[in-house]
Amino acid sequence: MNILITGISGFVGHNLVTYFTQNTDYALYGLDIVSTEIHGVAKIYSWNVLDSIQDIDVVIHLAGKAHDLKKTCDDQAYYDINYGLTQKIFDWFLLSTANKFFFMSSVKGVADQVKGVLSEEHAACPVTAYGKSKLMAEDYINSLELPAEKSAYIFRPCMIYGPGNKGNLNLLYQLVSKGIPWPLGAFENQRSFLSIENLCFVYRELIEHDILGGTYQVADDVSISTNELIQIISEGIGRRAKIWNLSASFIRACAKLGSMIHLPLTEERLQKLTENYVVSNKKIKGVIKKEFPISTREGLLETIQSFKK
Repeated sequence: MNILITGISGFVGHNLVTYFTQNTDYALYGLDIVSTEIHGVAKIYSWNVLDSIQDIDVVIHLAGKAHDLKKTCDDQAYYDINYGLTQKIFDWFLLSTANKFFFMSSVKGVADQVKGVLSEEHAACPVTAYGKSKLMAEDYINSLELPAEKSAYIFRPCMIYGPGNKGNLNLLYQLVSKGIPWPLGAFENQRSFLSIENLCFVYRELIEHDILGGTYQVADDVSISTNELIQIISEGIGRRAKIWNLSASFIRACAKLGSMIHLPLTEERLQKLTENYVVSNKKIKGVIKKEFPISTREGLLETIQSFKK
């Protein structure tokens, strides 16, 4: 089976290569702006030769512009890349021999804030250019009628973690490893996470089995609080967790002051650090009918060990 992975040089792409090269039934090809060779990948194409690529069975579209938390980039870049590239590769897929197409969207294409548990039935109302561009790409895929032999899958993952990840989890690890106390213990939130191993497992299951196309949220089975996350990180590095239960009203007052005089802790940052964001995986688990290979706790501890190395 020939699989074409766009954005193959990224975090998810590299992990998919490692995962799929354990099985000799797959031949992997890349489509990326980076041409550096990757072990296990037969060839990496550039986007300007897309029309010349042949004999592909499955397309996994990962290429996109990630959410810029520092807000330094132009909004139009999100639409040009997240929507524009999706339109280009999906149009190619429709004319190709490939029969399965996977688009990596995001839960942020639905909602930036969640009350209760987010499901696929939730009305989409993204507020950022990142979320809106992902939703535009989803709408484009859903607007076109597929031939009977083709299927399209839209994945909406929550925060992905795993060995090699350099996102917010790594920042928390740096804080804990330096012995800096976590000052927001008074806030007891719940957030969903997604192990990269579980994500790779989902890709394989939908590639190898005849499962109905559609939109699927992808998350680990259980959500955890940020306080629990700090405790797991502390356990992973062999330290006692330092969590301060400072008054929530005092912290909010500090954040309000921070917004006024531009301190590191602002009202917006406090909201992001302490908000609930729980994502249901009921639909994807229902079609796979198998347990995920790794729990959130196991996956996080494995990730922390990789940071130590």
